[in-house]
Amino acid sequence: MKFLIKKAPDGFIKSVNDEISSILNRNFDSLFPEFIYNEDMENSAKYAMPVELHEKDKEYIVKAELPGVKKEDLDIDIDKNHITINAKKEEEHMENVKGCRKSEFHYGEFSRSVYFPMEIDVDKTSAKLEHGILRIEAPKVETEKENKKKLAVV
Repeated sequence: MKFLIKKAPDGFIKSVNDEISSILNRNFDSLFPEFIYNEDMENSAKYAMPVELHEKDKEYIVKAELPGVKKEDLDIDIDKNHITINAKKEEEHMENVKGCRKSEFHYGEFSRSVYFPMEIDVDKTSAKLEHGILRIEAPKVETEKENKKKLAVV
């Protein structure tokens, strides 16, 4: 007895995979619009700003990698629960090799916001740029301790 087995057309697996990816991306984008990927991100990837956030007992430490950015090209806005780092980068490189002139340049503006779960003390927050690393120290707002006592029932 012979059995007939229907063979999947070429590219069938790829088309199913593409359809599943499309459905997942659409649903993910609608749930988390701040994470939508677009093609401009590829071009600006060289200007991405990696950021680390550390929480300590009394402060938050934010470190941002900003190679080639000068202090005067930084603009940092702080609020009681977030910090926004805005930076500009202008880079030019020119070299002469065997009578040929090679010139490259990169210009870009980028920003990154960091949100804190607790309020920070805006007046005591400080920033320092050293060797391409921006370090921001943001002390937490000290909340007054609650006055607690046992209440006797009469």
